[in-house]
Amino acid sequence: MTTAKASQTTSAPAKPARGRFGPYGGQYVPETIMPALEELDLGFRAALADSAFHTELQRLMKTYVGRPTPLYEAARFAEQVGGGPVWLKREDLAHTGAHKINNAIGQGLLAQRMGKRRIIAETGAGQHGVATATVCAMLGLQSIVYMGEEDMRRQAINVYRMRLLGAEVRAVTAGTRTLKDAISEAFRDWVTNIESTYYLIGSVVGPYPYPEIGRTFQAVISREARAQSLEVIGRLPDRVIACVGGGSNAIGSFTCFVDDAAVELIGVEAGGRGLGLGDNAATLSTGRPGILHGAHSYVLQDSAGQIAETHSVSAGLDYPGVGPEHAYLKDRGRVRYVSVSDAEALEAFFGLTRSEGIMPALEPAHALAWVRANPHPGVTLVTLSGRGDKDIQTVATASGHEEYLA
Repeated sequence: MTTAKASQTTSAPAKPARGRFGPYGGQYVPETIMPALEELDLGFRAALADSAFHTELQRLMKTYVGRPTPLYEAARFAEQVGGGPVWLKREDLAHTGAHKINNAIGQGLLAQRMGKRRIIAETGAGQHGVATATVCAMLGLQSIVYMGEEDMRRQAINVYRMRLLGAEVRAVTAGTRTLKDAISEAFRDWVTNIESTYYLIGSVVGPYPYPEIGRTFQAVISREARAQSLEVIGRLPDRVIACVGGGSNAIGSFTCFVDDAAVELIGVEAGGRGLGLGDNAATLSTGRPGILHGAHSYVLQDSAGQIAETHSVSAGLDYPGVGPEHAYLKDRGRVRYVSVSDAEALEAFFGLTRSEGIMPALEPAHALAWVRANPHPGVTLVTLSGRGDKDIQTVATASGHEEYLA
């Protein structure tokens, strides 16, 4: 399920309307997975129609996750940037330290409602794995998290957090040993244990209905941010900016602003070492349409349709695909997708940390880096999708400060 050619020849037909964003999305999966996707779709639709499900979700979002997360005006950071005010949507203040908990809570309740007790997940930066393990601990469910060996090395703190929460973390040693390979292994597990298992995908990638499920539970970011902007700032922002890997925090940040034509939406990808194939994870900036992990979207691939290796200082953005709704928004011209380098993201990490006392994760540091390079006279809103505790080892190594950890 990781190359365009293989997926097209072994897959079931995609649904023609539901589950499509223009030409993107669909269900390009083996027949063995189709019954589980149909069960998931029916379970999701039933949950959305159930007032008790919404009541419990909202209760946990408030009392467990800590929502709503606030808007914060980063005045000293804005002084560095020049131009107008910069506001942060503080997803780093949500329980577990990132936006991933929004989706994990929603899907955890869905799995419980469907009678699934064994939960599998994939993770790159570890935040989705931590969120899944957290929710499973709270709901009394078994959790197994697949994580690339390379990501386990650079996100060792989150690996230990998952294990403390009772999750089994399974190292993936195939391929690039990063997020792409973790997703592939999770799909293999699901095929083998499809009756008893719920696959809790952490982003807006994968076959239908996963992109819609992820967007539904992450839209709380922009729903809150839009109302807070009107209340706190007195107007909508001129720009909403979020980092993009698989794309869940960005879709969550954009959804409730899409119909506001005056609000510019900007997704910032990982430019890595440069724009050559294998040097970055800037799928929408440098990729082309193809199929990865059961969906049609933009993909980083070579001329033969083989999925390319990627590189990013940020484990959470180090993925060669992107959610199909992002591909559609790109083609429509509604969202502008750009990229910044590893070095620029690291500079922004230090910039926010030292000007505001807020340590961003390396993922949203990419969005902050683009803001630094592109000042605007109007109001800029950046989704700070996670905090940077998990990235301290990576930052120390990349910036030559390893002796500080001794």
